[in-house]
Amino acid sequence: MTVPKTLTFSGTTLDGAKFDAASMAGKPAILWFWAPWCATCASEAQSLSDIHDEYAGRLGILGIASLGSVPEMDDFVADFELAKMPHLNDKAGKLWKRFGIVQQSWYVMLDRTGKVAYKGYLDDLQLTEKVKELTA
Repeated sequence: MTVPKTLTFSGTTLDGAKFDAASMAGKPAILWFWAPWCATCASEAQSLSDIHDEYAGRLGILGIASLGSVPEMDDFVADFELAKMPHLNDKAGKLWKRFGIVQQSWYVMLDRTGKVAYKGYLDDLQLTEKVKELTA
């Protein structure tokens, strides 16, 4: 399978494992850019957890954390029970810069071919609708 340019990056997850975004190729994906102190991010955590459960195997979800310390990021993932999906430690902001993210909580949604289908903020209802469109 050809890996689209949008998924040619790798990183280290918060639990220290290596992660290659190429593993998400071939199905729609959500890149969620969040910060551990962000109240909006906290309010979206449950929706992402529910989407992860509902669309398991049909949709990739990757959290990309920045703007905080690793212990703060770990606490956020633990507090909101988000460990079932991978979260990259992007403390240096490399991926945030690559995708042109200037604020949290922002989404980059990729279709099956890796093309950016949406980039920006979404509330819970909008997020649910976009996921339905992506996976239809």
